Amino acid sequence: MTEYRWLLPAVLHPGPREERSRVRRSTRDWAADMLIFLMAVAIGLAVATAMDSDFSTPRPVLVADQLIGALACAAVWLRRRWPVGLALALVPVSLVSGVATGPVCAMLFTVAVHRPFAFVALTGGLHLATLGPYLWWRPDPDLPFGMAFLVSVLVYVLLILWGMFVRARRQLVFTLRDRAERAEVEAELRVERARHLERERIAREMHDVLAHRLSLLSVHAGALEYRPDMEARDVAKAAGVIRAGAHQALQDLREVIGVLRFDSEGTTPDRPQPTLTDLAELVEESRLAGMEVTLDMRVNEAAQAPARLGRNAYRITQEGLTNARKHAADAPVGVTVAGGPGDGLTVEIRNRVTAGHAIPGSGTGLIGLTERAELMGGRLDYGRGPDGRFRLSAWLPWAA
Repeated sequence: MTEYRWLLPAVLHPGPREERSRVRRSTRDWAADMLIFLMAVAIGLAVATAMDSDFSTPRPVLVADQLIGALACAAVWLRRRWPVGLALALVPVSLVSGVATGPVCAMLFTVAVHRPFAFVALTGGLHLATLGPYLWWRPDPDLPFGMAFLVSVLVYVLLILWGMFVRARRQLVFTLRDRAERAEVEAELRVERARHLERERIAREMHDVLAHRLSLLSVHAGALEYRPDMEARDVAKAAGVIRAGAHQALQDLREVIGVLRFDSEGTTPDRPQPTLTDLAELVEESRLAGMEVTLDMRVNEAAQAPARLGRNAYRITQEGLTNARKHAADAPVGVTVAGGPGDGLTVEIRNRVTAGHAIPGSGTGLIGLTERAELMGGRLDYGRGPDGRFRLSAWLPWAA
């Protein structure tokens, strides 16, 4: 008995599925229970009708058989709560009652669906062992003993195999659903991670701009300190520069705090950040790498563009050229930058998609660009245009 002690917890305590069914049954569960109950009753009635034509069996035995079979049919309603327990309880019943054949079939099927193979083998083996004694005590009037025994064994085995097939299919569906949900969660985590990294990257860029502004403030303040004999006009001019620089530094500091969301993680500043005037150099670098790039620069007062605007426009163009180089290296690329103060700045990259190559990848780079544009109050769109070319377009606000 010690080797079967591990089976007791699963026999006495229902599993997760049975625990859920105890709390609430769905319409499908009720329909399945009703169908199995009616099938058990139908099999019991068919056996009882066949026994009524057998006058060799005493009438009290037939009545007792029918009463026991009726109680067994009623017990089928408890099959979800105690499948193994009821299957074991029906073992002695199947030795004396032929009407209980229907409930026995229902319980064998239920155990095969809801329990592992060890319980299926235990209950199925015990019920198969009762077939011989029962058929010897109450033989079938139409079939010889051997044929009746083989038919009964075949019916039980087919029911058990059917139940095991249903269990395997349910486990497969559950596994596939679990994998799909897990993949969805992992995709959301990847997107969130990409956004977090992009925010950190933007914050590092802002760090450099802020440091540059503060260094300018220090230079002008130092000039005022060491040149007390400056003319009033020069002092006023330096004070104005300090006031404007302090205001811009405060704005940059607020942007850093907003991007980091109180993230105290240390960052390493990158090189000095680019501006709109550096776009020509960026395009030239791509040409030297072997790409065919044309730049259409239609920007009013490009040199006067805010540092944040130029930095984001540069990064968007850089990412667009990188994507074109990775996914359509042989295709010509067109870069259009247009706009001015008050109208905003539009950056558009177009390239033909190389035949046989779709746009693959997880899209985290485009997610980062979208996050960058939205943090600035702009927008970013991408996808195939009506002409079949891939289009990356961003609009960034530019105050007048």
